[in-house]
Amino acid sequence: MRVLVVTAVPAEADSVSAGLASAGAGSPGRAVTAHTLPGGCALRRHAAGEGARVDVLSAGVGPAAAAAATATALTAGAYENRSARGYDLVVSAGIGGGFRPAAPLGAVVVADAIVAADLGAGTPDGYLAVEELGFGRSAHVPSPLSGRLAKALDAVYGPVLTVSTVTGTAARAAELTARHPRAVAEAMEGFGVAEAAVAHGVPVAEIRAVSNAVGPRDRAAWRIGEALDALRNAFEVLAPVFEEEAR
Repeated sequence: MRVLVVTAVPAEADSVSAGLASAGAGSPGRAVTAHTLPGGCALRRHAAGEGARVDVLSAGVGPAAAAAATATALTAGAYENRSARGYDLVVSAGIGGGFRPAAPLGAVVVADAIVAADLGAGTPDGYLAVEELGFGRSAHVPSPLSGRLAKALDAVYGPVLTVSTVTGTAARAAELTARHPRAVAEAMEGFGVAEAAVAHGVPVAEIRAVSNAVGPRDRAAWRIGEALDALRNAFEVLAPVFEEEAR
């Protein structure tokens, strides 16, 4: 199975790579190579036995950067493999905010829907999603493999929201919860990654480790280190799942 994992920042990519490396410690036939894609994005290729390969991309922050870098990587992968589909799965991964009480600090979340939470229009009568305006889409259904990933990780399984502005007030958190009552987490890249993946005909998933609660901005309460550790542990667990899917 060929998997492309898309993170926003190098620290997230480092955690994903560390987890994959830990899973492969002592295993023959494994190698890690570094590449730079057009546009300057860094990609690390984790090759493994049994036909599995996981590439880890640091794409930049926000849905636009994520979509552009993901599309570049998918195009390069298709060219390299001389196929219409260079990858079998794209995973948007990193840390994010969790909606309490569903996703507490340190929890791992797997998306059962990838939702652009603010892609639409404000009106005197409230928010209208882009579909209600008569064009576009604001949600993607992830790969059926997502359920297996969630089970393997004992993860919280629910919608993950993509926002362009991280929530920093109780009022905004309440607004998002009212519109998306099942939401378990928010981040800034998932929908952009999904748009690129779907355009290339590749299934998509999203995995987040919770570093902070969605709500009033309180940097003292952030647990970024713990969330990055949880992300690393998640990909250590998932590495053999990807290998099994390749068989």
